[in-house]
Amino acid sequence: MMVFAFYLFTLGVIAGGLFTVVSRNPVHSVLWLILAFLSSAGLFVMMGAEFVAMLLVIVYVGAVAVLFLFVVMMLDVDFAELKAEMAKYLPLGLLIGLVILMELGMAFGAWEASEVAATQLSAPMPEGVENTAALGLVLYDQYFLLFQLAGLILLVAMIGAIVLTLRHRKDVKRQDVLAQMYRDPAKAMELRDVRPGQGL
Repeated sequence: MMVFAFYLFTLGVIAGGLFTVVSRNPVHSVLWLILAFLSSAGLFVMMGAEFVAMLLVIVYVGAVAVLFLFVVMMLDVDFAELKAEMAKYLPLGLLIGLVILMELGMAFGAWEASEVAATQLSAPMPEGVENTAALGLVLYDQYFLLFQLAGLILLVAMIGAIVLTLRHRKDVKRQDVLAQMYRDPAKAMELRDVRPGQGL
């Protein structure tokens, strides 16, 4: 059963990645991408990394892929024009892909697994502690300061991106809440006596 599940999830990853690239409809591409993410999560579960599998499902499937889906469905993009532009760069892309495949073949052709590597693939876990609990103990005990610093760096990056993209243009009318609260009611409205047959 484990072998069948492994080949099923592997086939799902390969098919999802392939049809994500070659699918003509961008909505179908996002759906195939979700299939690839779910199959990858299944492989992680089989490897004993349940926490990474749940992160993959929650973050990538539940947030990123759904965001892609909404953006693709809501934006009115001329995909025929995009495909015409992409066709010009197809030979260059195929050449780069061929070079990458040759590099991977050279790397894995000369690959030799070390005898010590098999013993160092997994971190030592306390007796009776599950995978997710052990990961939490490592993050929030041994690397607590680094974990908090990483979160602080992400916060600073987010604030910096907001500050850099926030531009006040003079030709755009914006709501000024303080000006509305502190306005004088006597000056807010002006009454004019319009004579018959004349406009303002």
